[in-house]
Amino acid sequence: MSSRSFVMLVVAGVCWGTGGVTGRALSEVGGLSAPAVAAYRLLIGGALLVVVLAVRRRRPRGGAAWRRVLAVAGLAAVFQASYFSAVAVSSVTISTLIAIGSAPLLVLAVDAVTTRRLPERATIRPVLLGLTGLALLVGAPTGQSLGRTLAGVGLSLVAGAGFALLTLLGRRPVDGLDEATTTGYGFLLGGTGLLLALGTSADLGVRLSLTSLGLLALLGTVPTALAYTLYFRGLRSSTAVTATVVALLEPLTATVLAVALLGERLSVPAAVGAVVLLISVVDSGRRREPLTTVAT
Repeated sequence: MSSRSFVMLVVAGVCWGTGGVTGRALSEVGGLSAPAVAAYRLLIGGALLVVVLAVRRRRPRGGAAWRRVLAVAGLAAVFQASYFSAVAVSSVTISTLIAIGSAPLLVLAVDAVTTRRLPERATIRPVLLGLTGLALLVGAPTGQSLGRTLAGVGLSLVAGAGFALLTLLGRRPVDGLDEATTTGYGFLLGGTGLLLALGTSADLGVRLSLTSLGLLALLGTVPTALAYTLYFRGLRSSTAVTATVVALLEPLTATVLAVALLGERLSVPAAVGAVVLLISVVDSGRRREPLTTVAT
């Protein structure tokens, strides 16, 4: 893996971490539900990129390119909708731990099946370190009914699978399709589909103000359009396992921002988890191994 690709993945993970604080502020200022925030995030992020692409006269070319765009649209919508639904019925703790933590494990499993060999110790180590750090960072889940817990686990696993498949799909380039085009058109279609699916089941109306409009623009730009474009670009010269481990920077960044901007306090176990998580990212970035092409 090149250092440039690793930096792109790191920046993507940090940018994703800004989405939690931005989305929370948007819910409060704009009066949006969590599923509506997810839908607008995809729609606005995709639309911003498509406008830029239209000026540069770039669009998907060929059937294979459009099939990839449609696949990204579907997976992005499933990932966003499942994760925010898990948060709604269960808790942020369970949803974050399972959705984001399961992705590298799922990638490891798919990699092992497709290559017909067990992952090496150097591959497993950063994954286990990252999951340990994530568990310490997010803490123990709050008490809730068994039914809500199981629902949250199920939805979180669907979200984790969606993100893992997005990563595996991004590892295989398509002729006539670059990362910005994939993200722009894929997210525009995914966001549109998610809004149509939500229909009247979610509060889609936004209380318009300069603040809410600014938050919408920020949510669509930094943690969405920029982050995913960099992530898909970094995947070109990275393993899928490494990419999903580096993605664990998202909850770490969100925690740091919550402490700095929202006045939340960081417990000793969470601080230890943050350090362990950073070690896993550094360990993952030091790996040098042949890139694996995964069938999807």
